[in-house]
Amino acid sequence: MIGGVPHAADLLIRNGTIYDGRGGPPVEGDVAVAGDTIAAVGRLDDWRGRDELDAGGLAVAPGFVNMLSWATESLLEDGRAQSDIRQGVTLEVMGEGFSMGPLTDGMKEEVEAQSLLGHPVEWTTLGEYLEHLERRGVSPNVASFVGSATVREHVIGADDRAPNDAELARMQQLVVEAMHEGAVGLAAALIYAPAFYAQTDELIALARR
Repeated sequence: MIGGVPHAADLLIRNGTIYDGRGGPPVEGDVAVAGDTIAAVGRLDDWRGRDELDAGGLAVAPGFVNMLSWATESLLEDGRAQSDIRQGVTLEVMGEGFSMGPLTDGMKEEVEAQSLLGHPVEWTTLGEYLEHLERRGVSPNVASFVGSATVREHVIGADDRAPNDAELARMQQLVVEAMHEGAVGLAAALIYAPAFYAQTDELIALARR
């Protein structure tokens, strides 16, 4: 309280059991949100919110991160993502081994053929896929790795062999382009074909870029 005037928040969540994500025991208290920032946590009797929620008997926690998300298609079907949002998931991290770009025309046909929801593939690069999601509108935050199997299939198909120097250089360039488009890193799932055809030196070369 400043000069007898209560602190103001856009949203005040009162009486919740607060888990702050640091591993300590929960505490009973309030959370004040101003704009998109958590402004205060604790007993906030001297705060007032434009909107106030009573979270008595409920847990209040930072949003959960789904580090192995395969919501790549379901978000196209329904961007509200209720199945995850209602469990507290606020970030979907995709691209474990296979990512939604970069795709060749043949890979796009394969994705469409394997689709459970029948959505046309209207993008080619990973960046275009992420922009496609953004245009359609999605509730959670979204991030994606570029898949090692994706760049391998893009350049040498499903062959069980090492890339030659030119092919490896092209694969490295695809990783660079995906990173510039917003990929958070390179991911490999080495129990699936064609990912497990890659030798260690190939993965090191891709990761180095």
